[in-house]
Amino acid sequence: MGNHLSIKVLIITLLISSVASRAATVKVLIVDGINNHDWKTATREIATMLRESGGFAVDVSTTPPAGAPPDAWAAWRPDFSGHQVVINNFNGGHLDDGVRWPPEVERRFEEYVRSGGGVVIFHAANNAFLHWSAYNDMIGLGWRDRNFGRGLAVGDDGRIIEIPQGTGLDPGHGPRHDFEIRVREPNHPITRGLPRSWVHPSEQLTHGQHGPAKDLTILTYAKSEISHQDEPMDWVRTYGKGRVYVTMLGHTWQNEPNPNLQDPIFRKMFVQGVRWAATGQ
Repeated sequence: MGNHLSIKVLIITLLISSVASRAATVKVLIVDGINNHDWKTATREIATMLRESGGFAVDVSTTPPAGAPPDAWAAWRPDFSGHQVVINNFNGGHLDDGVRWPPEVERRFEEYVRSGGGVVIFHAANNAFLHWSAYNDMIGLGWRDRNFGRGLAVGDDGRIIEIPQGTGLDPGHGPRHDFEIRVREPNHPITRGLPRSWVHPSEQLTHGQHGPAKDLTILTYAKSEISHQDEPMDWVRTYGKGRVYVTMLGHTWQNEPNPNLQDPIFRKMFVQGVRWAATGQ
């Protein structure tokens, strides 16, 4: 009798574990297709790190190429609502003539985020959509000139320094290089378990980001040799019921190695960032 009971308990335990495992799977959608960076490599590496960490199911929606006819864009309908988090690896350009998504797709994306969908902005994706007001609000800081909005920096004591609109440097970066990243919010779910600082290899250190800069929590920062101040590298905010995670890391360039994407600390932080955007956990 005891053996039968033990077997029943074991079966029930395995069933519960199986259900819990399926429930914990995060559905991810990566949007790519146009970018001044090597978006194919970036998408492949993002999908690999998520799948290797376990608990993620990854889909990819690739836009039509730049210059595609209107009917190609009309046929592109990414399934935002079927996923818990969207990783944007798309950059149609930061100028007035930058490529936009179709109006209906942008509307559905805004609705998705306001209703609780998660968003991760990957590296150059914060360059995109200069004139999309809701997107600028979501990302907080982007590749925008000094007259577009405020900038932010981190002071020596960790406090946030506001750079008024019209002042500071326009956006830019030097050549990719190794630099130290410091964690400002060690107890946030995205940075939990990371060292307080580490040297990140062969990366771009972007300075001079501007935007609405509202309600942002700066998670990490790094000292720029160009601006001579601590520039935000990773940050988060809520938008409606949705969670937005922005990382300036993840530079990929064609025909050259990208050791920054193999940095185990970056990979851990990024995976935790995707999970947080999806679940808040």
